[in-house]
Amino acid sequence: MSLKIGAHVSVTDTVADAAAVGADVVQVFVSDPQAWKVPPLEDGEAEAFRTATAEAGLDVYVHAPYVINVASTNNRIRIPSRKLLQQVMSRAGALGARGVVVHGGHVTAKDDPAKGFDNWRKAIDALETDVPVLIENTAGGDHSMARRLERIEQMWAAVQQADGAENVGFTLDTCHAWAGGLDLASAVADVRAITGRIDLVHANDSRDAAGSGADRHTNFGAGTIPPELLVGVVAAAGAPVVCETKGDVGTDIAWLRERL
Repeated sequence: MSLKIGAHVSVTDTVADAAAVGADVVQVFVSDPQAWKVPPLEDGEAEAFRTATAEAGLDVYVHAPYVINVASTNNRIRIPSRKLLQQVMSRAGALGARGVVVHGGHVTAKDDPAKGFDNWRKAIDALETDVPVLIENTAGGDHSMARRLERIEQMWAAVQQADGAENVGFTLDTCHAWAGGLDLASAVADVRAITGRIDLVHANDSRDAAGSGADRHTNFGAGTIPPELLVGVVAAAGAPVVCETKGDVGTDIAWLRERL
């Protein structure tokens, strides 16, 4: 099986970082993942990035900042989240990215989850972009929008009502799925039954036990996910793969390629 496998790398040294670990697909942040602003580009910077990554044969994905929570019922979080997501989508378009990964977000204990799902619909409605929004399943939280299958199903139904629904895809993270309590043996089929698609896989081992709710990635073979389950998800999904492990990611990429 010949899948594109790569890693999360820096946006400043993308091509060199990718070459160092043997990646043929990359994921980058276009801003500080904990900040509410996307810094401006220098003249010619976007064009230079597009040219360099194209010449290197790299497919590029952007990961949106962690602070974004478009599901929130709190105006002070939801409105800035929408603005920031639009900035990220615009930047991703300028850089020639194939998709933007966005965490599913959450509501609070006192909120009706339906409000969060509808806030996702409104967020997709409001976006001006041709770049796909790739909603990612999350590991923890009883009030998250994309941890458990029933919530993913409700959120997906809501975004399908949006103008721009055809531009919404899905990122399946193996660590998040494991820690979130999904069955990795059937996760790909279960998600596809809801979304009809998996556009990207985040391949990560999990430091913590199944169902723990802890989002702690670790290197392949160093965590609690049985290797055959991890490889099985990647093979079944058949989508590009980004390893978000730490340290020697090149070894993880080679480990995965060997087993596929």
